[in-house]
Amino acid sequence: MDGAPAIEVRDLVKAFGDVTAVDRLSFAVGPGEVFAFLGPNGAGKSTAINVLCTLAAPTSGAASVAGFDVVAAPHDVRAHIGLVFQETTLDKQLTAEENLRFHAVLYGVPRAGRKARIAHVLELVGLASRRKDLVGTFSGGMARRLEIARAMLHTPAVLFLDEPTIGLDPQTRSVMWEDILALRRDEGVTVFLTTHYMDEAEVADRIGIIDRGRLIALGTPEQLKGAAGSETIVLHTEDDAAARLTLEAAGYRCTQDGGPVVVEAADASTELPAVIALLGGGVLSAQVHEPSLDDMFLHYTGRQIRDRAEEPENFPRAWRNRW
Repeated sequence: MDGAPAIEVRDLVKAFGDVTAVDRLSFAVGPGEVFAFLGPNGAGKSTAINVLCTLAAPTSGAASVAGFDVVAAPHDVRAHIGLVFQETTLDKQLTAEENLRFHAVLYGVPRAGRKARIAHVLELVGLASRRKDLVGTFSGGMARRLEIARAMLHTPAVLFLDEPTIGLDPQTRSVMWEDILALRRDEGVTVFLTTHYMDEAEVADRIGIIDRGRLIALGTPEQLKGAAGSETIVLHTEDDAAARLTLEAAGYRCTQDGGPVVVEAADASTELPAVIALLGGGVLSAQVHEPSLDDMFLHYTGRQIRDRAEEPENFPRAWRNRW
């Protein structure tokens, strides 16, 4: 990690009565990094963001954002972050430009540079041509992109995105991520996101897997997927038992428990032609399998990613209004 952490968390705990929503979290996020919290609904992701954004006081532990302690210097933290909630907070009766102008006044964006800054962030999220349109006419994806533009208006050091693409179709999600990565490239912003979408998490430089309030794994997507197992070739042949013996005699590690032959491979796509050639035409079908984030989550938690609602994932709305 180059330079001081943009986010640093040490033994962070947040409890609601007898329920511990965030349980001894410790991690750091480097400047300019895209960092993802991956976990199911109810895992504690939003609660962690609420603490980092000073919307909730930690029960114990410590955290700093952009170099400021979230308890000792909450106003400094807020001045240096942008935040996009799960639920939209735009005024649908105002135009895109009016929504941004109102936010610029609240955050003290200098009047002299306000117009240029609004134009810049609208351009970054591809909404420059819709600046005069009422937000009530926007699609869900356009509204989310405008919220990201609004969060970037005061040039924050850290951008928090809480389930930013929930409810959006895959194509719109893809466009949104192009916008977000452009913001990181052009503005140098650190991005901290929560998600339960596996493909979305792969955009991140590093992923923290959170479940039941605890951080159970941390690493790059490649590191985490690698820990879930090696690449494999799945073969259906005319005689699977004989095919396994042939492959094992050639030095391959295989399994075959009454079904297809599963061959471990360092690079399955590259090794596939040699494996097929070795079996001499007896292959009926072959499939390459690379470990996915789904495999990774199953590896670390013992179950598929799932929806759970018993933990207090969302901090009370009344506190959000105080933001």
